[in-house]
Amino acid sequence: MPINSFLYPGAKSPTPGYEVDNSCRFNAADSPYFARATSASGNQRKFTISVWLKMDIHASGASHFIFDTGDSADYFKVYFTTEPYLKIVGRISNSNVLELIPSKGFRDPTAWFHLYIAVDTTQGTASNRVKVYINGVQETSFGTATYPNQNTDFVVNDTNEPIEVGINSGHSSGESYDGYMAEYVFVDGAAQAISDFGEFDEDSPTIWKPKDVSGIAVNPDGANGFYLDFKDSSNLGNDAAGGTDFDENNIVAADQATDTPTNNFCTVNPLDQYGSYTLSEGNCQISSGHTSWYTIGSTMAVSNGKWYWETEFDAGTMIEIFVGVHDTSVDRTGTNAWLTGSSLFYNDAGGEIRKDGTNSTEDYGTLTAGDILGIALNMDDKQITLYKNGSAIASNVALSTSISEAMPTFLTDSNDVVFKVNFGGCPSFAISSGNTDGNGYGNFEFSVPSNYYSLCTKNLAEYG
Repeated sequence: MPINSFLYPGAKSPTPGYEVDNSCRFNAADSPYFARATSASGNQRKFTISVWLKMDIHASGASHFIFDTGDSADYFKVYFTTEPYLKIVGRISNSNVLELIPSKGFRDPTAWFHLYIAVDTTQGTASNRVKVYINGVQETSFGTATYPNQNTDFVVNDTNEPIEVGINSGHSSGESYDGYMAEYVFVDGAAQAISDFGEFDEDSPTIWKPKDVSGIAVNPDGANGFYLDFKDSSNLGNDAAGGTDFDENNIVAADQATDTPTNNFCTVNPLDQYGSYTLSEGNCQISSGHTSWYTIGSTMAVSNGKWYWETEFDAGTMIEIFVGVHDTSVDRTGTNAWLTGSSLFYNDAGGEIRKDGTNSTEDYGTLTAGDILGIALNMDDKQITLYKNGSAIASNVALSTSISEAMPTFLTDSNDVVFKVNFGGCPSFAISSGNTDGNGYGNFEFSVPSNYYSLCTKNLAEYG
């Protein structure tokens, strides 16, 4: 079964506490990763990995690597594989001395979750030598469970083996992490308590939320601990604990995100599509690969409030392009996408708006590659305003009278169109200006209309 993720789409924010400012986006197609040589021999029996993750859905057979060190004969790896399932594997002299695969799958690309792994091979009880927690709850059901012998020395913290985050040590194609990471802590020399990294919300006791980890001693009995907080966009590999920084490989300043465990932003939803769209850039870039009418939705929907997002169109056949909203209660398969109450889209082919399956008679102008279409959705008054490169081209257009819950939706029958979507958490196109909403959230190319807000859990808690 899927994991219980922190902050489901549209969920209210938990009781205010420690706020995570930034995360780092990993786009698997770029083979992104961080790498750092070990500075000295550390503790190979006791260490802790703690990280918050928001994963994309990856292709069958692909792997999401979280942590890796060693070579083909001796290694320690943490990664997600087909289904996807979490795998923690430790190998010594070509034999797996550790292999843990929790029974539950990880299939939710819409929300954040916390992964905690504590290793202490000095423990007398085998199952205490490696502990795994997801969102503050210890995993006890495993499809595979092989524990190391007492006092096993892993290759972790060996002076000859660098630590890599986001890819396997062999840099194999298709084995890069895809999604977002935040608050990445590695403790060398202790199986740090889970309570040091998070806590259950006092008002919603099933919600696990982050704690301030900046005071954790990352080298209590070692030398290679680190804390990646991703707060410096010019140096995303900065070790905030004061150690040697990581080298950044195929990761740039634009990969810094404000989509975090304490403010989850809307993205495109790979689980809500009818067709063969390919998603990338943290589920914020859509590539079409079909010539039929297929829609793809997003991870948040709203029934009230005022909301803003942007889409840039990359090179492609710029016809039959639709960006707008869809009622979540309406079937979107095939031509049903045009049924009454189903949608309101801007159509590039003739510059018209299509609502309830009927095109408007007005010509609002067409789009070309590089144009940015802004969407201002007013669910209080059931209206929508469209902006082309910051200028309104259709103002206060009435939505379908039957629409009750609107979801950002994308549609095309052109097989080479690329939608670069920006809900504000991590733009998939270059931002030259940098505009936030009235609450200071989001990063947009053009000014956000007054009293409109980005789709994120902080704003939904106040206006949604």
